[in-house]
Amino acid sequence: MTKSKRGANLVAEGLAEAGVKTIFTLSGNQIMPIFDAIIDVGIRLIHVRHEAAAVFMADAWSQLNDEIGVALLPAAPGFANGLAPLYSATCAESSVILISGDSPISKDGMGAFQELDQVAIATPLTKLSKRSVSVETIPDDLSALIKTARSGRPGPVHLALPQDLLEQEVDTSKLSGVSDYSPDREASSDAVVEQIKNELQNAQRPLIITGPALTETRIGELHSKLTSALSVPVVSMESPRGLKDPSLGDFSNVLLESDVVVILGKSVDFTLSFANANSFGADCRVLVVDPDKQMLERARQALGERIVLTEIASVKSLAESLSACQVAPTSDRQRWMDRVTNVITERGEDADDIVSDLIHPASLCTSVQRAMSGIENAILVCDGGEFGQWSQAFLSAPKRIINGISGAIGGGICYAIGAKASHPDSTVFILMGDGTAGFHFSEFETAVRNKLPLVAVIGHDAKWNAEVQLQLREYGEDRLIGCELDETRYDLAVEGLGGHGEYVTDPFDLDAALKRAIDSGLPACVNVRIEGLPAPSGSGH
Repeated sequence: MTKSKRGANLVAEGLAEAGVKTIFTLSGNQIMPIFDAIIDVGIRLIHVRHEAAAVFMADAWSQLNDEIGVALLPAAPGFANGLAPLYSATCAESSVILISGDSPISKDGMGAFQELDQVAIATPLTKLSKRSVSVETIPDDLSALIKTARSGRPGPVHLALPQDLLEQEVDTSKLSGVSDYSPDREASSDAVVEQIKNELQNAQRPLIITGPALTETRIGELHSKLTSALSVPVVSMESPRGLKDPSLGDFSNVLLESDVVVILGKSVDFTLSFANANSFGADCRVLVVDPDKQMLERARQALGERIVLTEIASVKSLAESLSACQVAPTSDRQRWMDRVTNVITERGEDADDIVSDLIHPASLCTSVQRAMSGIENAILVCDGGEFGQWSQAFLSAPKRIINGISGAIGGGICYAIGAKASHPDSTVFILMGDGTAGFHFSEFETAVRNKLPLVAVIGHDAKWNAEVQLQLREYGEDRLIGCELDETRYDLAVEGLGGHGEYVTDPFDLDAALKRAIDSGLPACVNVRIEGLPAPSGSGH
């Protein structure tokens, strides 16, 4: 007996087979067959208020789970609304698949409703963009894209699915029946592992620098194992401020002093000051391992004769191999490790010594850290902007998501919802300014509707402070323009959407307000009036 299935069912079953548990989506004509098919495979749909939010949430899911994050969007304008977060996902090295509905393939070139060449648009923003051309190819297209997203340097991919293919039935005996979703990871040779070990063992002031894929959030204990096994500081870079990242303190100073640097999956780009004379010493020996040949060539051009090794390999596989090595710590090496740690953790501001009319950003961050310290499974999300930099500098948690190297702002509340959906037993804190809060504020309703409690702390200085600080530096105080905001009661707005609100103007009220927000069991907004001060900065050039 012939068994047939719709294209939409092939999509739903393929995603379930790949281990997908949650899809972030916004409905639309072309993808309603997939909504229907999802019922039969038990995947959860989280229906958002803006298409970009779904992609940000899928990005957060990928970062926290080392698996594919899925966003499902309708065609043309819906697809286009979800494009910007693909750039952020690329920079964050997140395995995201954006699946978009598309106009019927049978009507190509005829001016069908929402006809658009999505592949041409998505290609520059993804590792791979495809459009299924027949219902028979849908399973293979899906598995190839998921595999691509997770292989090499992780990143987003895109699949456009014409509506008529989703509704069309196919004889399942015509399908290959074999899908491979596992990532390809090219391991380094034993000789390369031994060379890196020897370089680190013979160094006096070594460093390992990693990109976003090897942060503690992504690899957990492997990060500390690498430090312990090799007796070398391991520093992950994922901020658009690079060597001026406030969470890295004055790291640029110790980088300049280092005699051996191993770069694992970190692009030698603007975040490393293009490896100029103020970032890497002239006699520094640099070893670069990356899954991307283009990144190795970029490193060679920037570092020149300082490079002693380049290798194409999976950086996670290499990190695992290196963590099995052993470099005995000497007293000199231990002093170096302690110095790097102290330089990175040192902050110019001491919140305990601050006296201010309004609440100082550092004081607010200190209160939030106190609240998180009593919670075993806290997840920290920091948006961009000036207050985002304060929070990145002063707050820490075992799992953290920031706005990333793209420098995009406004995705914070979406990241937080994705984090809570991914880790329901965790308490998720999102720190954002009043400027960035406005991008996706309506997603508080998404959190309420889906019963995803979180604590959003808004540092409210009534301005786009990052741009105000830029104007002050570049043009002077008498040339400030266009960056003012008002006294909006974001807490009341969240209450109106069904959440919990707190408004704080006195620093002595912060701890109690944060506790009430946590205990509310609702998506909560703690709206805090702060001074609009410039964030601390490392001394990078």
